[in-house]
Amino acid sequence: MNTPEQAWRAAYRHPGPWDAEFPPLSMVDLFEESAQRCGPRPLIDFMGRKFSYAETLDGANRVACGLKALGYGRGDRIGLFLPNVPHYAAAYYGILKLGAVAVNFSPLYTVDELSEQVADSGTRLLFTISASALLPTALEVLDKSGLERLVVGSVAGALPPAKSLFYRLFRGSEVAKRPDDPRVSAFSALIDNDGGCERPELDPEKDVALIQYTGGTTGTPKGAMLTHQNLSANARQVARLDPELGQSTDRILGVLPLFHVFANTCVLNRTVATGGEIVMLPRFNAEQALTAIDRTKPTALPGVPTMYQALLDHPKIARTDFSALRYCVSGGAPLPQELKQRWEAATGSTLIEGYGLSESSGVVSSNPYAGHNKPGTIGQPIQATSVALVDKGDPHKPAPDGEPGEIVIHGPQIMKGYWNRPEADAGVFVDTPDGRRWLRTGDVGAIDEDGFIRVVDRLKDMIAVGGFKVFPSQIEHILYGHPAVKEALVIGLPDTYLGEHPRAYVTMIEGASATDTELTEWLNAKVGKHERVDRVVIRQELPKTMIGKLSRKDLIAEVMAEADGTGR
Repeated sequence: MNTPEQAWRAAYRHPGPWDAEFPPLSMVDLFEESAQRCGPRPLIDFMGRKFSYAETLDGANRVACGLKALGYGRGDRIGLFLPNVPHYAAAYYGILKLGAVAVNFSPLYTVDELSEQVADSGTRLLFTISASALLPTALEVLDKSGLERLVVGSVAGALPPAKSLFYRLFRGSEVAKRPDDPRVSAFSALIDNDGGCERPELDPEKDVALIQYTGGTTGTPKGAMLTHQNLSANARQVARLDPELGQSTDRILGVLPLFHVFANTCVLNRTVATGGEIVMLPRFNAEQALTAIDRTKPTALPGVPTMYQALLDHPKIARTDFSALRYCVSGGAPLPQELKQRWEAATGSTLIEGYGLSESSGVVSSNPYAGHNKPGTIGQPIQATSVALVDKGDPHKPAPDGEPGEIVIHGPQIMKGYWNRPEADAGVFVDTPDGRRWLRTGDVGAIDEDGFIRVVDRLKDMIAVGGFKVFPSQIEHILYGHPAVKEALVIGLPDTYLGEHPRAYVTMIEGASATDTELTEWLNAKVGKHERVDRVVIRQELPKTMIGKLSRKDLIAEVMAEADGTGR
């Protein structure tokens, strides 16, 4: 396979050499080394309450020992159904110290979505919090799946005393009561031990640390198995992108959701590796984020384009002090150039675009943090990462000279494979005679003479909604459950705020009666918030291929032609 390595070796703009090495390192060792080095320094600032490295390490040790006392151990899958709260860090690293496998679940999941992924992963225990948006869902899943136990934390307990009292007194509607059920334990009870239990030795390159669900190159969610070395290598790769690493304050605004691979690597693991501080917010709210920036003066802010747009749209931005903010990294969806320019003008910081996937532990490429970068590209590969282009029809052949091809990746951050999906592994990996295994991305790109990559198309049907992946086939499956729906197609349409938004098109069974409004309300009640369609459009017919298969591609072409007034 031909790779353009000479191009970016000759014009490499990231700090340090492209061919740097990343020796095997477990996530436990990465965390403990930083905790020993940083000790009393703050790792987390949660709404004004600080948790040091030493406190977080102690919490992780106690989580590991509490889980061990309950009978859990090496290789067990243990889930995190949590927003950004301090419990996440203690539970995450505690699971890894036990030799178990963490499984990230989105707090946006419905009962059915969470149940399916709990079953697929074989998750035995689930961490959550006593929030009315989460605990009732987790309890339903406990009753209808193979899940054995819940561990429930309290948000109020992690807040400063004054805010904790306010939360208990005035936000009771957001708190769900933990039931008196032997299957449900309090987080405080789990960590009621000395943290001194014996823990196993880990093989960084063989032991799986995290199962991160992704759609891969199809619409069926699959669990990407990320080893300790995958995650620790990517954390170190991302840390080394900063030209001021170790020379200045490192304080990152952690508002990206930690259950997402982008935040798991770029906010949590990367900051632990550098010994920095995370200003943690439970969820994104523009006013709260701007208030936190004023209060804590973060130096970095990773986000998705919709987040930067929301911050720019908020009237408080003109009164916010961005003087400490140096670098902002955008991922999850294409970054509009107008948005980049507006953000940089408003804040004085640099907003750069990067690229990655769940299967790559988070990050593959990035524009340089400092100096020249190329707007509209996803930058150059990060250290120790190779990117190549293969033929769009045959991944075993290189892309024709001068033509775009499917982007494939090789590097220490590439997943071990999909959980219990050997057939999916066969379709997503390409082996070359030199012994390297390449990950197919499903994205089509071009690479210029300086090794900067531009994504020009995609082979898969995934819809990017504000940084989240939405898979049309899943929404279509739900629509087919409505008694009036005959055929269904879901497509992504351009959205200036979200990047894209889903819209559904259906035909009706003869004699059935339902309005588009009724169908929209029915559907949106059954999907996650990020999957909700703006409308369900009823049509007399939907486009089909010559063999009678519904054609998403032709429907998109029709809708876009109607939108620009050209017709067909």
